[in-house]
Amino acid sequence: MSIVEFKTLSNQEPDAVRVVPSAPMANGDSIPTAFDPIQLRGGRMSRLKNMMKEKGYGALVLFDPNNQRYATGSRNMFGYFLRNSSRYIFVPEKGPVILFEYPGSAHLSTWLETIDEARTSKVVWSAVNQRDNLSSDPFGIEIAELMRTYCSGNKRIGLDRCALNLARSLEAQGLEVMDCMQDTLHCRRIKTPEEIACLAQSMAGCEAAVAEVEAAIKPGMRETDLFAILYGEVIRQGGEFIETRLLSSGPRTNPWFNEASDRVIRPGELVALDTDTIGCHGYYSDFSRTFHVGSGRPTGYQQSLYQMAYDQVHHNMDILKPGMSYLEIAEQAWKIPERFLDRRYPSIIHGVGMHGETPLVAHHMDFEKFSKNGILEPGMVVSVESYIGEVGAADGVKLEEEVLITETGIEKMSRYPFDEKLLGTAR
Repeated sequence: MSIVEFKTLSNQEPDAVRVVPSAPMANGDSIPTAFDPIQLRGGRMSRLKNMMKEKGYGALVLFDPNNQRYATGSRNMFGYFLRNSSRYIFVPEKGPVILFEYPGSAHLSTWLETIDEARTSKVVWSAVNQRDNLSSDPFGIEIAELMRTYCSGNKRIGLDRCALNLARSLEAQGLEVMDCMQDTLHCRRIKTPEEIACLAQSMAGCEAAVAEVEAAIKPGMRETDLFAILYGEVIRQGGEFIETRLLSSGPRTNPWFNEASDRVIRPGELVALDTDTIGCHGYYSDFSRTFHVGSGRPTGYQQSLYQMAYDQVHHNMDILKPGMSYLEIAEQAWKIPERFLDRRYPSIIHGVGMHGETPLVAHHMDFEKFSKNGILEPGMVVSVESYIGEVGAADGVKLEEEVLITETGIEKMSRYPFDEKLLGTAR
């Protein structure tokens, strides 16, 4: 497609995009699971362009694969480009979207209506071949020429992630270079209906993977055996990868954040996991569960930990409503007993989208250190966190739920059942 033929979705009339209605829900569930991929991409691009206009950007150059996917739906060797900032997309506030691609792979994206032209990246392999000093100027010159052509004299350009030499090359061309990552993440905080459908599909696949893990838990298995089941089923369900390896057992459940190991699981222990899954369509699924191992009864201490974690999650879900400030959430959150404070989870809630996103609301004692005040808005999706464990104890419990902020309160995205033995409700 030539530049002359470029199209921008944000300029289309709303009825120019076909709409596929959600499939009817037999159980009355109001969260859609069907969506139109063209409308998905168009809605995201429209939000991004509106942000650019509001912030005064002439264009963005997106290096982060998550932002590239949000803007265009384009993905290529996702893990590779998380560590190699050599694939980038030029997104002007008005004008053609140009992909600068890894050699030989442009065909993966040129079919997308969001990509108007594809060129070969100017900086591919430059760092590994010690050619940064040779590639920087051609990169800067080309982007500056695009700015002059399409941005009507606007010299403000946003970069979400790149090497210092590339930013300097743009500045040498007279451009005002801004770090646009926080603006991009703020833009992404509100999910379109199509994104919510993607999140619902991702959650369903991830819950299926956790069900396979729970069914497989038995004494003698290793943590890595269970993690392999989780990962394999995520892929089978159409997911992409898991960001962390947070699956632990027995004394490795306390403190939290121990990664899956070769430890052999024993009867009567706890197994805790956090999904942290980039699921189908590239959307995050993030909930946590803790299970009891074997046919025996949990200890009273294990049940007390689990009940506290359950209470924390449900209390904090119940207070969430649109218009509530982040500081109010911190102030009204479930009060963690003193002996568990040292090992509290870092956040009360955090945003969910293509990964863990905006906002992050820390506990009241940490709020000034980690958070900035803001407002819960309809269309946000957040995960509600709990970890209960104390210094010197063998066990810890991790629970977490994912919810959609609606016009009146919340609707649960995660539906995976809790462990009835640990809740004391098993018959």
